[in-house]
Amino acid sequence: MTPLDIHSRDVNRIDLLVIAGLVAPGSRVLDVGCGDGELLALLQKERRVEGRGIELSQAGVNQSLARGLSVIQGDADTDLVDYPDACFDYVILSDTIQAMVRPKQVLTEMLRIGRKAIVSFPNFGHWTVRASLGFKGRMPVTENLPYSWYDTPNIHFCTLRDFTGLCAEVGAKIETPVVLDAGGRRMTSAPWWFWNLFGQQAVFLLSR
Repeated sequence: MTPLDIHSRDVNRIDLLVIAGLVAPGSRVLDVGCGDGELLALLQKERRVEGRGIELSQAGVNQSLARGLSVIQGDADTDLVDYPDACFDYVILSDTIQAMVRPKQVLTEMLRIGRKAIVSFPNFGHWTVRASLGFKGRMPVTENLPYSWYDTPNIHFCTLRDFTGLCAEVGAKIETPVVLDAGGRRMTSAPWWFWNLFGQQAVFLLSR
């Protein structure tokens, strides 16, 4: 798949465009934690997918339904076990794994019910995060991590190295890693330590 042109689409998050570029046209897709349905709407428009969504918040479900999307209310931490094996081509978790209570279990279930999984997340190993902790002694507040420590929905921060370690634990094959810098540009081939230090956001295409 090829990336979509980020300058010609009215999409709020660049990682959603990267994700859409990794999805084959006409696929069966489950968007876990789909929020207001922005990604599902993009996938239906650009990739003509057969899309479904699961979202915890009633507000998100309502917004998705208003877009004409097939979305149900549910908790990914507990409800993915109800889906049969390999019932989707792609199961997507965009910018949400850090808010999961049991991220390892969620990733395992995603790989069970989908032929492939796509996960995007902010990199807690970015140099600005390290600088805030190291020099200011405070939990960082950045564009990708905009919440103060006391009201953040994020409960399991991870770095790129942390996530690749989790993939190894659950037996996930990393097919395509995409790392974005602070300007939303794809970082070219570099050692993992460089990506882990200067990559602000990551998108991983995974399979068993």
